Amino acid sequence: MYLNKVILIGNLTRDPELKAIPSGTKVCTFSIATNRTYKDKDGKKQEIVEYHNIVVFARIAELVAQYLKKGSQAYVEGRLQTRSWEQNGEKKYRTEIVAETVQFGSRPTGGSSSASATKGNDKTAGSPASAPSGSIEYPTEEINPDDIPF
Repeated sequence: MYLNKVILIGNLTRDPELKAIPSGTKVCTFSIATNRTYKDKDGKKQEIVEYHNIVVFARIAELVAQYLKKGSQAYVEGRLQTRSWEQNGEKKYRTEIVAETVQFGSRPTGGSSSASATKGNDKTAGSPASAPSGSIEYPTEEINPDDIPF
C-alpha cells in the first residue's frame, strides 16, 4: 500500500497566478507559509517557517484566483509531486503540492469566507453567484467567526 497525501493550513505568501496550458486547462500557482513553534534546549521559544508551492487545476484554479489573495488563510489537501527540467544544461527540480481540495479561510481584511473548492465540485458554498436564482438568499452583512457556536 502506498500513500502520498499532504494536508496544510497556512497563509498565502503571494497573490495566486492564473494561467492556461496549451490544452486550455486553467492552472493556478500560489505559495503557503506554515509555522511551527517549539522550545529549544535553553527553554527559549523558537519559530520555524516553511514555504510550500501549491498547484491547482481546472475550476479549482479559477476559484482560488478569484477568492484568495496574499495573506488569506487556506486549507490545502493534495499530493506531493516533483517535476524536473533542464535549464542551461543544468537539471532543475521543483517539489510542489498538487491540490485536490482547497478551503478558504479568513481574508486578509479580517472577514471570513466559507467558500471551498474540491476536485469535481464546481460549486462554492456561500457565494450568491453559484446559487440558482430564487433558491437561496444569503445574508449581506459580514459574519463574525466568533459568533459561530462551534
